[in-house]
Amino acid sequence: MRALSRRRFLTATALLAALPAFRPGRAEAALTEAGARRLIDRVVADINAIINSGEGREAMFRDFEKLFKRYADLDVIARKVMGPAWRRATPAQRRAFKEAFARYMARKYGKRFREFIGAEIKVTGVRRIKSFYEVRSVARLRGQAPFEVRWLVSDKSGRTRFFNMFVEGVNMLTAEAQEVQAMLRKRKGDIDRLIRDLPKAA
Repeated sequence: MRALSRRRFLTATALLAALPAFRPGRAEAALTEAGARRLIDRVVADINAIINSGEGREAMFRDFEKLFKRYADLDVIARKVMGPAWRRATPAQRRAFKEAFARYMARKYGKRFREFIGAEIKVTGVRRIKSFYEVRSVARLRGQAPFEVRWLVSDKSGRTRFFNMFVEGVNMLTAEAQEVQAMLRKRKGDIDRLIRDLPKAA
């Protein structure tokens, strides 16, 4: 009986020690160059599939919204884009803003990626920058010179996600922060109005 109790105790201790490794959202291991590349390989494959699917405009926008939600670190991006107003936003407003911003991004960048129909985006390299990785890709369009799209990838949120991108050298995070915060100022800091109007601004 004493031996059985001891085995139960040891088993319970081992299970408790193992729990952190299985907590939802926790990264299984530190992000690696291969892990960053795998993520962007999936992103690029999905973009190529969407732009060459033959779907209509609205269907493509819906697919781009799903892609953005699946692969982008929306928490990090939303905080940066909303700026100081994020701190005074309620939890409900933060959730609503992330949804509105995902729709906005899907439409804005979906319009740009629709220009790539018949083209291909391919990952060309990866390099480490401090605690994150930069993954480089090249978009090759018919009849046009190829150009670079760079992705910044991190696992700080517990999952490997991209938190910024540069299209032909334009910093998405900085550009969208300036635009969204200007929209908020025009609405005299009214977060609810910003959330309502944002998807229509793309």
